[in-house]
Amino acid sequence: MASPDQKSPNVLLQNLCCRILGKGEADVAQQFQYAVRVIGSNFAPTVERDEFLVAEKIKKERKLIYYFLTVYLLWQGVLKNRWSILYLLLSLSEDPRKQPNKVSNFASLFAQALPRDAHSTPYYYARPQSLPLNYQDRNAQSGQNSASMGSSGISSLGMYAPNGPTPTPQSFLPGQSYQRAGVGDCLRQQLGARLAWTLTAGQPTLQNSTSKGLSTTVSRNLPRSRREGDITGSVEITEAYLVRDILYVFQGIDGKIIKMFNSENCYKVDGKVHISKSLRDTTSRLAELGWLHNKIRKYTDQRSVERAFGLVGQSFCAALNQELKEYYRLLSVLHSQLQVEDDQGVNLGIESSLTLRRLLVWTYDPKIRLKTLAALVDHCQGRKGGELASAVHAYSKTGDPYMRSLVQHILGLVSHPVLNFLYRWIYDGELEDTYHEFFVASDPAVKTDRLWHDKYTLRKSMIPSFITMDHSRKVLLIGKSINFLHQVCHDQSPSSKMIAVAKSAESPKDAAEMFTDLENAFQGKIDAAYFETSKYLLDVLNKKYNLLEHMQAMRRYLLLGQGDFIRHLMDLLKPELARPATTLYQHNLTGILETAVRATNAQFDNPEILKRLDVRLLEVSPGDTGWDVFSLDYHVDGPIATVFTRECMSHYLRVFNFLWRAKRMEYILTDIWKGHMCNAKLLKNMPELSGVLHQCHVLASEMVHFIHQMQYYITFEVLECSWDELWKKVQQAQDLDHIIAAHEVFLDTIISRCLLDADSRMLLNQLRAVFDQILEFQNAQDGLYRVALEELHLRLQFEERKRERELEGEWGVKASEEEEETKRIKEFQDSIPKMCSQLRLLTHFYQGIVQQFLVLLTTSSDESLRFLSFRLDFNEHYKAREPRLRVSLGTRGRRNSHI
Repeated sequence: MASPDQKSPNVLLQNLCCRILGKGEADVAQQFQYAVRVIGSNFAPTVERDEFLVAEKIKKERKLIYYFLTVYLLWQGVLKNRWSILYLLLSLSEDPRKQPNKVSNFASLFAQALPRDAHSTPYYYARPQSLPLNYQDRNAQSGQNSASMGSSGISSLGMYAPNGPTPTPQSFLPGQSYQRAGVGDCLRQQLGARLAWTLTAGQPTLQNSTSKGLSTTVSRNLPRSRREGDITGSVEITEAYLVRDILYVFQGIDGKIIKMFNSENCYKVDGKVHISKSLRDTTSRLAELGWLHNKIRKYTDQRSVERAFGLVGQSFCAALNQELKEYYRLLSVLHSQLQVEDDQGVNLGIESSLTLRRLLVWTYDPKIRLKTLAALVDHCQGRKGGELASAVHAYSKTGDPYMRSLVQHILGLVSHPVLNFLYRWIYDGELEDTYHEFFVASDPAVKTDRLWHDKYTLRKSMIPSFITMDHSRKVLLIGKSINFLHQVCHDQSPSSKMIAVAKSAESPKDAAEMFTDLENAFQGKIDAAYFETSKYLLDVLNKKYNLLEHMQAMRRYLLLGQGDFIRHLMDLLKPELARPATTLYQHNLTGILETAVRATNAQFDNPEILKRLDVRLLEVSPGDTGWDVFSLDYHVDGPIATVFTRECMSHYLRVFNFLWRAKRMEYILTDIWKGHMCNAKLLKNMPELSGVLHQCHVLASEMVHFIHQMQYYITFEVLECSWDELWKKVQQAQDLDHIIAAHEVFLDTIISRCLLDADSRMLLNQLRAVFDQILEFQNAQDGLYRVALEELHLRLQFEERKRERELEGEWGVKASEEEEETKRIKEFQDSIPKMCSQLRLLTHFYQGIVQQFLVLLTTSSDESLRFLSFRLDFNEHYKAREPRLRVSLGTRGRRNSHI
């Protein structure tokens, strides 16, 4: 605790006031409060800390005692704060009865209006790196300062309405005076906030200054003989008059002598006015601010009323209006100083504080700022939404920190609606884009079954440049997944269940920081939402709708992967499918299908899968049999129809028909081989058939080899390899699009390598011709065996009758019977050459078709098809007959790659 002898600073200050005024404590209460407020304030003089300059000012005051003290202190080195002591002497040397000049008043004005760390320029953006870009924080701070400084205000200063028309300034009325009390407090309060340039009514106009003489400022700087008359014709305008005129031009208002020339699209001094070239050039440089102001203001006025401009455009206009407000703040300070000087009067011989050169310095940074805004306005013409945000972002890529901070602040405001759209989309799946500004577009005409494929798309022109294409695709997938779950999967789980943390829209400041830090926070939010939403969707599809099981069912049934089922089904369907196609009934075939399912391992499949398996009859053409129109079908609906679309199912149908036809060829050749084995011993007693049967065996062996190699190629090199690759991709898929893309690649691969695409049409035609020759061979061999077995049966009957008669003691045959038997045998033997020629012709056609097929395979761009040609001609039989097959595989590959 302090001792009784020690007094507090307040008590000492109160005693000092009593000593100076010679009054009691009750009488000095008002002065004591004022002294406490002055001591506790943080005001600092804006005078430059130049000891020599202060000493010269003390010398001008003609106070010898203070001057001698000044000289003494300058030559002494014991004081640390010499400038502060000299400034105190200067304050003491000034005559308190003398009216303060405008220079010191202007210095105190800005000392009260600006923060302590502000630059000497009245516009606070002279040092942008040390001042925040958050206007709201600065307003709050300035509002607190103004509240603490006083409650009085200046009635002649008004706030500017950003969306209203620009008010016309008015000058002082002649002879009107203003109350001096409380000027400091009211200036501190008004200048702490954003002040407009507007002056209240009742101030003199320039017209009054010409009728009663020039204004006070101008007339004091003109000779008496030239104070009357026309300004433009007979008076040489001084710099002080130009300053007043240029302040109006700063606001886009024509002055008396500085006007907008539409032909040249610039502000210029009237050519009739006589001013020096330096003043004219300086005025033109300053007038550029008015032109820039008009350009920006015109854009905001036009776009602010356009509803179709959208939220992003309105945010851009709001950002421009904020910058214009800061510009109006500077103009308000300048107008206030001009008003104070006119109110207090300017002594002759004392330089005005508002000069063109000082205006050039003070408006240097605002001019750069307005130029940047004008360039943005030009660059953003005709743009909206994300495209507008990209245009603003392009200007942030500069090495100038001053411009970069400005553009980043505007970008934060402009990108705030984009951020609102984005978070609403990725966390709720909602798209409220009335003016088509967001880069995700929705088509309400698309039905639910095509929601994933067609309803939501990317507007590439609206993707902001600060969002990569990969992230924009992820954003699209996040919202699309949420809507797919709600509308197709009927899963109404809240977003918090899919995504751990949901984030609402952020403030413009957060938006600016977000978009300038794409590698961390923003990218992390999108990635987290993407992974969690996609994982949840895939879990629902796999667990609730058995997507992977349906995919395996397609492989087993439509791609003939379930071998025992397919074989048994063919055995059961053979009698039915051999009939004409017009005599088939689908319910009969469906019953056979159910029988095949119950008799094979297919019965152990999921009932949900088996009930989707069905029979389908294709369109019937004249002469078609059941084999030509039969097909298996698999019904898909709901969410799994998104993966197995109609186009995909048509591809499956084409592949099934091709595989079913190839399987049928294998089935036919198996029956042919069985016929060979069964009939070989029966017909060994007919030696005349040995040549024909041998020819049949050779041709059948060629066909079996061809079909076995084709089946191996289709089953293992095409289906199994493609399926293995598909299954790996499905297991590693991160979203539904990856599964759909992998499935489409799988189908395209098997369509291409099964010779079903447009490029392989000639190969497919040749292969179908081979299949037709197999059918022809089956018919020819069946006819041969039928005739041969019939002949064998007749011969056996003849021998049986002969033995029976011999046992009865009669002649074995009669002459007529023997003659008839001999004639019949001779006719049969005569038909054998015809059979041989028919088989030779069939062999010739078959080998010609295979040879052409091999030639086409060797010229294929697919390496696996070229190796297939080598396996089909393993003994080089066709190579010896066709010179085009004698080129090595390596040479063919190099030739095709070169082509």
